[in-house]
Amino acid sequence: MADPSLALHGAINVRLRADIAAVGGRVLDHVPSDVSFPYIEIGEFQTLDDGAQCHDGQEVFVTLHVWSRPGDDRPGQVEAKTIAGAVRGSLHEAALDLGADWQFLEIAHQDTRYLKDPDGLTSHAVLTFRALTAAV
Repeated sequence: MADPSLALHGAINVRLRADIAAVGGRVLDHVPSDVSFPYIEIGEFQTLDDGAQCHDGQEVFVTLHVWSRPGDDRPGQVEAKTIAGAVRGSLHEAALDLGADWQFLEIAHQDTRYLKDPDGLTSHAVLTFRALTAAV
């Protein structure tokens, strides 16, 4: 059986592509050098055993990155914060389908950090979510 982060990765990708129109389908886990802004990067995952004796439960922490660069119609941090809010709204307490191997129990937003990139142009939001899963 695959790690639950694989199923969660796919479910998050599908959900964000459907819900966040501002990124024009740019929900990526590999970012090409010529990518257009804004976009969402599916970042890091950490999977922990939940410690329960009665089932094979996993706690999964997910990091998502929102990247924005100002343009004529995009004022940098405003766009990054707006998209980050939409990501939180899309995923916090959402119902996700993890397929046949994993039962989805919950996902909750943990925190968001807003950063200015050293290039002086790019705004960056880093969101962390915690999900609970159990093997079927």
